[in-house]
Amino acid sequence: MTCCNSRRKPEWLKIKLPKGQSSTEVLNIVRKHNLHTICTSGMCPNQGECWGNRTATFMIGGDVCTRSCKFCNVKTGRPAPLDPAEPENIANSVKLLGLKHAVITSVDRDDLADLGAAHWVKVIEAVKRENPETTMEVLIPDFQGRQELVQQVINARPEVISHNLETVRELSDGVRSRAKYDISLQVIRQVSESGIVSKSGIMLGLGETREQILQTMDDLLAVGCKVMTIGQYLQPSEANLEVKEYVTPETFKEYERIGLEKGFRYVESGPLVRSSYHAEKHVR
Repeated sequence: MTCCNSRRKPEWLKIKLPKGQSSTEVLNIVRKHNLHTICTSGMCPNQGECWGNRTATFMIGGDVCTRSCKFCNVKTGRPAPLDPAEPENIANSVKLLGLKHAVITSVDRDDLADLGAAHWVKVIEAVKRENPETTMEVLIPDFQGRQELVQQVINARPEVISHNLETVRELSDGVRSRAKYDISLQVIRQVSESGIVSKSGIMLGLGETREQILQTMDDLLAVGCKVMTIGQYLQPSEANLEVKEYVTPETFKEYERIGLEKGFRYVESGPLVRSSYHAEKHVR
């Protein structure tokens, strides 16, 4: 892998801050309906671009996660009870924003008996009911590998179901909290076998090798994954894992080429790529 020798972020990682009328309108809608977005909670580097295009990735289930993954900036602890108004609030916000394609993710809710699966279904159904022409991608947790809970989301029939591996097998236990590499592959396989477009993503810069990245591609293809995203890990705070290397844009393009040659339908690979980046293309 090619990397930047300095700890300072290289030029290609400069980001655009949210600005302009569209960004302001998105922010106002999010605040008015008491919504959470991964754009802000996850400190996404594409927030300016996406909000400027009137798109946002909604985060349901609250803004406190029951897990404490070493890469993530979302708050961890004991979440508040689920908001029963959230499904309709999300659906109405999708309508107000005029989204043709909506992306929804969630915190992990290991505190709930069904791990939040029924709430997921309510949100998907509400969005479909209020926005019948809008396609949808959902980025789901692993539901502790419980296939009956994953199936509930599948039965709600969003157009794309995504579940991120986040990193290569060899680093997974040190990067993710509770989630297991093989359980994640099992979730992706179940989605693939349902006929819904399956998608997953990983971050680079955590110390993985080229061989491990290529093996991860093969692992995903073996369970029927159709879309893969590859982005640069950026340390959100001192409490999170340090960046081991900054991977060059040229290297990301090489992985995109290799992934397509291996058989993915779509590979989104670049330093600032996140799992929901250009998601409207993946539904095709």
